[in-house]
Amino acid sequence: MKVTLQGIKDTAAFAAANVTLPKFDVAKVQEESRNNPVWLHFGAGNIFRGFVASLQQQLLDSGDQSSGIQTLSVYDGAIIDDVFTPHDKLTMEVTLLPDTNVELRVIGSVVHGYKLNGTAEEDESEVKALIAKPSVQLVSYTITEKGYAIRGIDGDYLEQVKLDMASGPSKVGHAMSWTVALLHERFKAGAKPIAMVSMDNCSHNGDKLKAAVLEIAKAWLDKGFVDAAFIAYLEDESKVSFPWTMIDKITPRPDASIAALLKDRGIEDMEPIKTPRGSFIAPFVNAEKPQYLIVEDKFPNGRPPLEKAGVLFTDGAGVDLCERMKVTTCLNPLHTALALYGCVLGYDRIAAEMDDPQLVALVKKLGYDEGLKVVDDPKILNPRDFLTEVIEQRLTNKCLPDSPQRIATDTSQKVPVRFGETLKNYKKKVLDATELTALPLAIAGWMRYLLAIDDKGNAFSLSDDPLNEELTSKMAGIEFGKVDSVGDKLHPILSNPTLFGVDLYSIGLGTKIEDLFKEMISAPGAVRSTLIKYLG
Repeated sequence: MKVTLQGIKDTAAFAAANVTLPKFDVAKVQEESRNNPVWLHFGAGNIFRGFVASLQQQLLDSGDQSSGIQTLSVYDGAIIDDVFTPHDKLTMEVTLLPDTNVELRVIGSVVHGYKLNGTAEEDESEVKALIAKPSVQLVSYTITEKGYAIRGIDGDYLEQVKLDMASGPSKVGHAMSWTVALLHERFKAGAKPIAMVSMDNCSHNGDKLKAAVLEIAKAWLDKGFVDAAFIAYLEDESKVSFPWTMIDKITPRPDASIAALLKDRGIEDMEPIKTPRGSFIAPFVNAEKPQYLIVEDKFPNGRPPLEKAGVLFTDGAGVDLCERMKVTTCLNPLHTALALYGCVLGYDRIAAEMDDPQLVALVKKLGYDEGLKVVDDPKILNPRDFLTEVIEQRLTNKCLPDSPQRIATDTSQKVPVRFGETLKNYKKKVLDATELTALPLAIAGWMRYLLAIDDKGNAFSLSDDPLNEELTSKMAGIEFGKVDSVGDKLHPILSNPTLFGVDLYSIGLGTKIEDLFKEMISAPGAVRSTLIKYLG
């Protein structure tokens, strides 16, 4: 069996393999979506195909929608060339259940994939034509936190953004510049309304998107590429909205064991691929079953009835509380802490770490004792119940092939939200941050991880991170086993409010973290000893 438009015509074979097929005519939906597009999406990765696309699939299955999602790939066109095109834009969704069973479903709601990475002029022209159509209701994003950054840690514009600002909307490369260029096309076509919906794990993600868009647009205004009426269009929420969202579904890298499982079911050509840019892609997506999407209901041109697919719509305050609960307390900080210590302690699965008594104690203390203290109840979701589901059911799911190495990717982009927001809340609520234990251990664990030496004293490879080189250069000269070599080398990192939301020394944690770090580099096994010392 093959996951292609021709292949899924063999409905009996797929039924025998317990694979659910689309209940709609995929080819017809693909054609309708070109003529009457409703939804464009930046980011063709796993969380999109394994969650966001499945929501529209449910609406297509039920007849509540007739148009699918066009996806746009800015940075890595490999997923379009190597996954989308060979499989006619179809994806095999693999839901991994804790009881070791799987649910298989072919997703056909992604109707086309366009490359906006400078290699496909025809794609760029088609997307500009699509965005101008009045039927488009939303553009959404799953491009990770770093996708919205237009400045580096030094505060200067990224090189690509400098080029985009200099060249104007006719020639752009950054995702945010592309966003402004497409909005300019829609503006020129009659200033039709639209919602721009970030679905990434960023605090107030809609605001981050809007801020980047306006900064680039105003730079273009200064250079005469756009006029003031375009800026007014972007700033008018009855025309262009930037709703906040909170998304949650653990979607690991595609795992070879899942490809083998699919092959055993008779499904061919499912092998994972590592792209030249280092991304892990496959014709399938493996993910857990629990999923949450909370969205601020601001859609000036209407929207798909996603509440029928389980999406929770609320106001901005409701999203804010849910997002803060999840991203700063109940899941993401736990994930990052496990990832960093998992790499240093030699784990290759998050679920395996949940058999480690010290790491379980770390995430429980980080969540229950230190995080919940500063989280307000969003009512839509109960924080303690959510946290308990994460610790007892989700992180422990041994069928989920999620690795510390994946979660450790781009840690520098995640820390300001996952740890920094809690630290800022302690300061805001006038709580004594020096009484914290797990959170300083998590930050010290990051510093220890950046040495790229495990707890046995062996070297390992750091996961990709745009600040790896800069951070490790600041730590140059620190030697494993030589505590005195630390000196004041961590001070420039720990005092950086861009990284942590606050200067850690200003709240009494900088020296504490330095001391924890020193304990953890003192000898082989020192990381384990430090965790036992402070967590039991």
